[in-house]
Parts: sequence; C-alpha cells; structure tokens
Amino acid sequence: MTDFTHFNKQGRAKMVDISEKKETERIAIAKSSIVVTEEIYTKIIDQGIEKGDVLAVAQVAGIMAAKKTSDWIPMCHPLQLKGVNITFDWLLSENHYELLIEAFVKTKGSTGVEMEALTAASATALTVYDMCKALDKGMVIGNTYLLEKKGGKSGDYLRDNREE
Repeated sequence: MTDFTHFNKQGRAKMVDISEKKETERIAIAKSSIVVTEEIYTKIIDQGIEKGDVLAVAQVAGIMAAKKTSDWIPMCHPLQLKGVNITFDWLLSENHYELLIEAFVKTKGSTGVEMEALTAASATALTVYDMCKALDKGMVIGNTYLLEKKGGKSGDYLRDNREE
C-alpha cells in the first residue's frame, strides 16, 4: 500500500502527526457569498430584521466557527488561532443583491488554517440565511473557496482569476 499520510497501515483514516513540523506564521483567506432579495438587502442595511443585526451576528458566528473547526471536521487539528476577521461587501446590480463574505484566519503553528477560514466563511453565510429565512427561503449561498494561504511546507497559494 502506498504510504499516504492520512491513512494508517490498515488503510484507515488517522489524524496526521504534525509534532515534527516547524511552527510558522500561517494565514488563510476564504470567500463565500449569499444572494438575497431586495427586501432582505434593505432590511439588513436598515437593521430591520426582527432577529437582530444580521451582519454582527453572522460575523460572530464566523469567528466562533473558525475556533471550532476541529469539532466539525474529523481530521483537523485543534488550533490556537491568533486572529480571525470576517468582512462584508455588497455586489449590487439591477435586481441582484449579493453579500460577499471574506474570512481571514491567522495562527502561528505546525499546520495551516485553510479549513478554519473555509468554515468561518461558510458559517457566516449560513447564519445570514438563518436570520433572514422568514422573509425568503430562496436565498442562494454561493461558491465558497480558498482565496489565499501563506506559510507552511507547501508554500503560498493565491487563487488565479478563474470564474467564481
């Protein structure tokens, strides 16, 4: 059997041993989005959603999700995160209201934070959906992807300009 790092000698999944890996500063940035109706957009901007400030709650949910990624993803290592930031921007055009979400995660450690950034972006979008679903269940959560990573043995990564 080929020696894959995520499988033991019996061919079963294992958590990779990172104890010999060098500790370095590592960052990851992930993106997601959610398309909403004009009514939802207006109520988010005017803070008119009955459940509260949608962006504030979604931001906290994203930060919490980053911190709990190893509870969700079985082979992820629990990490001591040094920083998490969730930012928002709106992509607006005629009859199109899309909330763009960016999750930035940083640590100093032996493994990367890509999964933490992706989890944060996803949880943020899901929280927006949850808080607004009473108005419209047809919202669409868009592509979620890694935009950038820095640090670690595999080096830096920057997503190319392919369609998102």
